[in-house]
Amino acid sequence: MSIPAPDEALTAAWETTIDDAPVALSACGDLLAVAGAEGTVTVLKTATAAEVGEFALPGGALHVALAPDARRLVATGPMGYALWRREDGRTTVHETRAWSSAAAWANDERVAVASGRRALVLGLDGEELWATEPAASTVTDLAWQRQGRRLTVAAYGAVRGHERHTTKPVVTYPYIGSHLALAVAPTGRWICSGNQDASIHIWRTRDGSELTMSGYPEKVSRLAFDDTGFWLAADGAPDVTVWDFSGKGPAGTAPRSLRCHETITALAWRPGPAGHLASGGHDGTVALWRATAGRPQSQLHPVRTLEGDSAVAALAWAGPELLVTAHQNGHVSAHRLPSRTTL
Repeated sequence: MSIPAPDEALTAAWETTIDDAPVALSACGDLLAVAGAEGTVTVLKTATAAEVGEFALPGGALHVALAPDARRLVATGPMGYALWRREDGRTTVHETRAWSSAAAWANDERVAVASGRRALVLGLDGEELWATEPAASTVTDLAWQRQGRRLTVAAYGAVRGHERHTTKPVVTYPYIGSHLALAVAPTGRWICSGNQDASIHIWRTRDGSELTMSGYPEKVSRLAFDDTGFWLAADGAPDVTVWDFSGKGPAGTAPRSLRCHETITALAWRPGPAGHLASGGHDGTVALWRATAGRPQSQLHPVRTLEGDSAVAALAWAGPELLVTAHQNGHVSAHRLPSRTTL
C-alpha cells in the first residue's frame, strides 16, 4: 500500500506552542480553545493564533467546548470543571472532586457537563439549572438531541435520555457494558456508543431497535457522525471504519476501511456534506480522506498527509477551510485547505 508523501501544497496558516500537553481542541466562530493535560486552557484567535485568554483548571483537563456564539467556554477534568467568559476573561472554577470528562452546549445559554455519576445542566455563569439522577457509574459522555431539548447521557449499563428539567430518564437504552464514546446523528435517528468490549452499539430512536457491530480488535473510544448524519467514523482498529447510516442504516452492510495509522488518536469530519474526514495517529501523521468514496468493504487511501514531530493529540475544523492540529509536545498548527468540495 502506498501512502501519499507529506503534502506541502496545503497552506500553513500559523503555528504556535503551548506550555502543556494538549488533550482537546474546540473551534467555534473566531476562537479556538486548547486544553492541556496539566489543566492549562488557552484561547486563541483562529485566524492568527493570537492569544485571547488563558486559565488553569486544577487537577488537569480532559475536554473543552466553546459555546456556539464563542462568548463562553467550558473545560472539564478529573477534579471538576470551569467556565470562562469572553467579554472580561472571568473564570469560574468548580472543584467538585468528581470526574468530568465531557461537556456539550445545548445553545448559547445552557451547557451540560458530566460530573461523577450525574450530568449537570448549567447556565451562563455556571449556576446549576438541573441535574440527572445518579447513574450506576461515572458518566463517560453526553450529547444533546432535539435542538437542545433532550440530553442523552452514557454510563455503564445504559444510555439514558432526559427531557429538560427531568431528573429521571424519559427513555432508557440498556446495554451491559462500559460506554466510552457517544455519537448522536444530527438527524436524530440514531444513537451510537463505542464500548470497552470492542464494539459499537446502535439504537434507532424511532422504535428503540438495536444493533451491535462487534469484532473490533481494540476498544472503540472515538465515534463521529458527519454533518449529514449518514456516515459514522470509528476507531477500534488500525483502520478507521466508516459506516453508512443512510436508508435503513448499517445492518447487514460492511464499512469502508481507511488505513494510514497504526494507532488512531483523533477523528474530525470537515463541516459540510462532502464526506471529507481528517484522522490523526500516534506517529504524528494527519491524514485527509474522501471517506465516503468507493463501495462497502473498500479500503481507501489518504488523499493528503501531513507529518508532525509527535503524536496527534486532537483535531478540529475551524470552518470548512481551516484544519487545526494539536500534538502531544505542545505544537498547535493550522493548515488552510482548498474549497470545501475538494481536498
